Amino acid sequence: MIWLLRLSGIIIMMKNIFRILFQALLSASIAGCCAVLVVVLYTNAKLPSVKILEEIQLQVPLKIFTSDNQLIAEYGEKRRIPINFNDVPELLILAILATEDRRFYEHNGVDIRGLGRATFHMLTHGNKGQGASTITMQVARNFFLSRKKTFSRKLNEILLAIKIEKELSKEKILELYLNKIYFGKRAYGVAAAADVYYGQAINQLTLAQIAMIAGLPQAPSAINPLNNPKAALKRRNHVLSRMLHYGFIDEKAYQVAFNSPLSAKYHGRKADFYAPYIAEMARQTLLKQYGKEVYTMGLEAFTTVDSKIQYLAQHALKSGLEEYDKRHGYRGPVGQLDLNLPYSQLSNTLLTFKKSSQLVPSLILELNDHSAKALLSNEHIIEIPFSGLKWAKKALGHNRFSQSPKQPADILSLGDVVYLKRESQQWKLAQEPEIEGALVALDPSNGAIKALVGGYNFNHSAFNRATQAKRQSGSNFKPFIYSAALEHGFTAASIINDAPVVYKDDSLETVWRPQNDNRQFNGPTRLRIGLTKSRNLVSIRLLQAVGIHNAIEVLERFGFAEEALPNGLSLALGTLALPPLDIASGYAVFANGGIKVEPHLVNKIIQDGEVIYNYEDNFKPERAISPQNAYIMTSMLQDAIQSGTGRRAKSLHRSDLAGKTGTTNNKLDAWYTGYNQDLVVSTWVGFDDSRSTYEYGSQAALPIWIRFMQGALAGSQPRPVAQPPGLVTVRIDPETGLLAHPGQTNAMFEIFAINTEPTRFAPNRAPKGSLTITPDSNNAEESLF
Repeated sequence: MIWLLRLSGIIIMMKNIFRILFQALLSASIAGCCAVLVVVLYTNAKLPSVKILEEIQLQVPLKIFTSDNQLIAEYGEKRRIPINFNDVPELLILAILATEDRRFYEHNGVDIRGLGRATFHMLTHGNKGQGASTITMQVARNFFLSRKKTFSRKLNEILLAIKIEKELSKEKILELYLNKIYFGKRAYGVAAAADVYYGQAINQLTLAQIAMIAGLPQAPSAINPLNNPKAALKRRNHVLSRMLHYGFIDEKAYQVAFNSPLSAKYHGRKADFYAPYIAEMARQTLLKQYGKEVYTMGLEAFTTVDSKIQYLAQHALKSGLEEYDKRHGYRGPVGQLDLNLPYSQLSNTLLTFKKSSQLVPSLILELNDHSAKALLSNEHIIEIPFSGLKWAKKALGHNRFSQSPKQPADILSLGDVVYLKRESQQWKLAQEPEIEGALVALDPSNGAIKALVGGYNFNHSAFNRATQAKRQSGSNFKPFIYSAALEHGFTAASIINDAPVVYKDDSLETVWRPQNDNRQFNGPTRLRIGLTKSRNLVSIRLLQAVGIHNAIEVLERFGFAEEALPNGLSLALGTLALPPLDIASGYAVFANGGIKVEPHLVNKIIQDGEVIYNYEDNFKPERAISPQNAYIMTSMLQDAIQSGTGRRAKSLHRSDLAGKTGTTNNKLDAWYTGYNQDLVVSTWVGFDDSRSTYEYGSQAALPIWIRFMQGALAGSQPRPVAQPPGLVTVRIDPETGLLAHPGQTNAMFEIFAINTEPTRFAPNRAPKGSLTITPDSNNAEESLF
């Protein structure tokens, strides 16, 4: 009996213990649930709004185009090509679903079965196994969260996914995923992946290629076909097997795709047209305007450059600099190698020499009477005929050369490392020019840059000499001094004395004795002749007569900054240092009837199909000089082509061209700037280290200008400049610039602004009984300086 009583007591005690434990566990469970609920509610309250996904701005690179829609360049770390859901091939969507989220259309953002399976695996194995993230959860993570693996991030991911599913359609969620996910090699989104790995639009991919791309999100850097072909092939075939398992493809399609070889290879950013100086100039302009965000805003910037004209500019400058280089002789080999070494070793050494797109480093192996043999870096041996060598006079310096070579041994030696170029199925000796140059072409009516080249080879020097190189302009600047004179009462018939002069200029440390290039003096000279023949002393005396202050006031209207203008008579000879773009902009005033326009490169910017910038909305032309001044200056500069320093341009057989050469002291810089109503083009040639070119502007720069204009104006008819009102044409005596007498046989016509024409006859030429008109004593054409 006693043991029964004791057992009963134990049972009662155990019941009490279990009741207490149960109550404690229940309380703990309720408290835990409440705590979880509080955490969920608190976390959910702190989550960002998912409504922004409806108008999300994907990071899309900057693209720069020519005016005729040719892609020049693309800038941005992320390659992305946004695509609408309806434009994605169905097979690709099925491949993604089969691999990433089979029940995507069945769950509300969280796949409970997948989450439970992943949790069980982690509890039983102690590590993370199969992923539980749905496509919606991946969207939440990629747009809102970090990739740090924590339980709090996973909770945020789950809650955000539920919110996303409530706000967005399944199609929109998939579209966000397909455009956002990283696929390796800086490709973001499926369209960019198709472009990077296959160089094709997404709708051109095969099933095997689709499966390859669909498998990449799991580990885009580790299993992409470029970094790890073996792992990529395994992953691709896994995707195919999943598609077959779910009935998305049939057995036949599966077998064809499964047995397809890997076809992926890297496809860099493709440009339709190569114009690196333009691309860089546009990039810097846009970076200054929009900041670093410009690389991700998805901007499409359309430049003013015409690809056909730009090609002509690049070809003209390149050819002109190469021709200059050949005129000044062969500079010798770039290296010497021991011919006793094995060819394999010699070929590898050739790979270490600087390369360009056309010049091939080569080793001279053999010299014959009429040819030479050379080794290339691929161990091929080629023959160079003497016709490909005979241009190579050996330069002796100071523009003096040895006599023409008679055989290859006069030029080359065994073991020489030289550059070769293949032209017309023949190898030729070549060398990259040391001389540099620039060319810029403007539309004078609105300042649009139609073409611009900043140097011989952008890859070797990105310095843009068309916009950044400030070089003395020499006689190329004289037209602006003459225009200032016209603004202050001088005429094309005004007389200036071309005679020796000595100045003590405050801007110079010593006495200045300027001279003409030919060291000759021509006495009293009309301004038209002074400009046409580019006579220095006429320009200097003219500036002195106008007054430096008065001239600078006019020069500022052309766009030249006052602080950059030398405050001395040397200004008349172009000692002002300017880049070609500024010179071209100044000449555009003459071509545009006296109206100044700002040069510009970016014409239009588009974002998401909307025009957000248009240059026409900012176009503000200003009058710089009178239309009569511009017309007379163009007439004088046309004469500079017909009978002056620019006579070579007559080869273009056009009557509407005007222009001026320019050469600085010691021939450091060679210029030519010329124009018609449609195009203003400035060319510069010189060395970056300011060595002498040993050539005038008419020799070094003008041929480049001619070659360019010949192509740029092909097919167009000459357009004579319409004479503006306020001008009068008068017969004058060419010696004095005064009125010619009736019947004078050497009389010529000159153009004057009304009220500036001469009012008296030339001395001793007026017929008996004629009326002689006494001019105003201040009339500029009376002055002799």
